Amino acid sequence: MENKKAIKLIDKILGDLEKTGINSDTLIDDIKELRTYALEEQIPLVVKVLRYTYEHIEKNDSFLIPIPDDEPVEEEEASLDSQDSGASDPVESLKYMIALTKKLNNRMNISDLKEYRDALMEY
Repeated sequence: MENKKAIKLIDKILGDLEKTGINSDTLIDDIKELRTYALEEQIPLVVKVLRYTYEHIEKNDSFLIPIPDDEPVEEEEASLDSQDSGASDPVESLKYMIALTKKLNNRMNISDLKEYRDALMEY
């Protein structure tokens, strides 16, 4: 994102996650505020991912979406892997997802955000 306030808010969210983990009340408010900056900058993918994220956190009291894999995996393997990978850290995954919104001119960031969007929609 381009907005200096949005960048500052992203840094605040990442710092809060580092210190307190997924503290629902403040975190959800901060994500909603970050979403308003994405709306102003007209970045539909980020707007959608952030909305799905705070709705997911409200519903589950955690962030249960793993960090996207670097390589595409076959559908059958993916479902087996997701059952095995209980080691996925919700805080690390959320920190990664929020950090992706900072540099949207990177193709890989956009790709990973799309994977988060799809995973959140399917959850």
